[in-house]
Amino acid sequence: MYFPRYRLRRLRRNETLRRLVRETRLAVDDLIYPLFAVPGVSVRTPVPSMSGVFQLSVDELVQEALEAKAVGIPALLLFGIPEAKDEVGSGAYAPDGIVQRAVQEVKSRVSDLLVITDVCLCEYTSHGHCGVLQGGEVENDATLEFLARTALSHARAGADVVAPSDMMDGRVAAIRDALDENGFSQLPIMAYAAKYASGFYGPFRDAAQSTPQFGDRRSHQMDPANSDEALREIRLDIEEGADIVMVKPALAYLDVITRARLEFDLPLAAYSVSGEYAMIKAAAERGWLDEPRIMMEVLTAIKRAGADMIITYYAKDAARALNS
Repeated sequence: MYFPRYRLRRLRRNETLRRLVRETRLAVDDLIYPLFAVPGVSVRTPVPSMSGVFQLSVDELVQEALEAKAVGIPALLLFGIPEAKDEVGSGAYAPDGIVQRAVQEVKSRVSDLLVITDVCLCEYTSHGHCGVLQGGEVENDATLEFLARTALSHARAGADVVAPSDMMDGRVAAIRDALDENGFSQLPIMAYAAKYASGFYGPFRDAAQSTPQFGDRRSHQMDPANSDEALREIRLDIEEGADIVMVKPALAYLDVITRARLEFDLPLAAYSVSGEYAMIKAAAERGWLDEPRIMMEVLTAIKRAGADMIITYYAKDAARALNS
């Protein structure tokens, strides 16, 4: 009977060997922790569709930031839910808006924690769409001014990075111009460059209270069937001045992450979105899978696909696991 001289199983025999030859290494430094800021004091409201995720008043969000720092997480991504919404999402760019206040408080208490702010209007508009409406449709060019004002207000509040997620054409250039013209030429832009019109966003819309009141977002978010288009989107954002580019969602778009990694040499982020998190949570709560193991397997897969950084609701749990 023939036995091969080269046996791949030799290097799998124990954990020390497996560690020695491991190709992909997930680290705490790869993680970005998304948080939802809401008005009030001592508010910690559970998101029903995302077990373990909360809407947090600024004081509670600061405590969460301190916990993130304690386990070594380098960055937060902040979303805001305002007290009131209107047609043009004025709460997004108000100097005393909820994200602006959250940024100021976090930076005053945890100055060395990187604060990234989501730049979009969907949480702030009464209709729930990502831009201003004309004739019942999202008007691309009219929205750019409001996005630039939002990014500038975040910069003035002390944000370290702004992250436009709206998918309007030309928004990176509009934001870059606004930042540069107002003394923030050093502030990086993390562009949601390839953001798909995905069914995986459902739980997020509960958390951010951003479900559209009519229609959907397929006119501006990408068709899930397209990957060549993702590279065109990323290339345009880079040309407009993006410093970091992102693919969202992550798990169903690992091929797009890999294509982006092979094509571009900018830092690449991937957003492991609410639906990905909720699926694992729901299955784990029913005893159908091993949650810690699946959490690490999914995050490792995203890193293996080519992501340099991963936005994940599992950031604290993953950091603790990596630190142990």
